[in-house]
Amino acid sequence: MRTVTSLSAIALLALSLALAGCATVGQDFATHNVDAIEIGETTRTEIQEMFGEPWRTGVEDGKRTWTYGKYRWSAFGDAETTDLVVRFNQDGTVSSYVYNTTE
Repeated sequence: MRTVTSLSAIALLALSLALAGCATVGQDFATHNVDAIEIGETTRTEIQEMFGEPWRTGVEDGKRTWTYGKYRWSAFGDAETTDLVVRFNQDGTVSSYVYNTTE
């Protein structure tokens, strides 16, 4: 019985260490829709329909920005990151966007 308890404790410790070496922030989004974005044409409503609620929002140089992203770091391997930052004109159309991924 003591051996089973010891093995369980070792397994729990190993699992804890493995999980502690990883972190994920953000949420998945439909990356296949990035090609459908048209500067000066695509609206905030259309961006929200394509990608859902933004993970972060803000203002850059007076322009509203929406950020979609998923960032996964691991102490045991390469980081996996994907993000999309969309900037909007005053009329609500896309001013510019940047899409980056490590995949």
